[in-house]
Amino acid sequence: MAIIVNILTMNSNFLSQKTPHEIDNIIAQRIRSIRKRQKLSQEKLSEKSGVSLGSVKRFERSGEISLISLTKIAIALSCEDGLISLFADQPFLSIQEVIDEQD
Repeated sequence: MAIIVNILTMNSNFLSQKTPHEIDNIIAQRIRSIRKRQKLSQEKLSEKSGVSLGSVKRFERSGEISLISLTKIAIALSCEDGLISLFADQPFLSIQEVIDEQD
């Protein structure tokens, strides 16, 4: 019975895992929402961030953007702390990870 539960859990995790494109689009939607709440047009965000208007539009439409441009947009929207903390303080998953980190 435990084996069946483990298999079902693994299948559930696999099926709920998002693709890179889906994640990129979620981030783009969140940035667009923040921009709109701050009452900034795409043009104003472009000016404020130093990211070309075409890049801002493409990002909001497709989720595609360079990391440096995403960082500039995050700073312009005053949400860089979220970007900085993106991979902070990830817990170790095994003793081996602790050992490997000390090498």
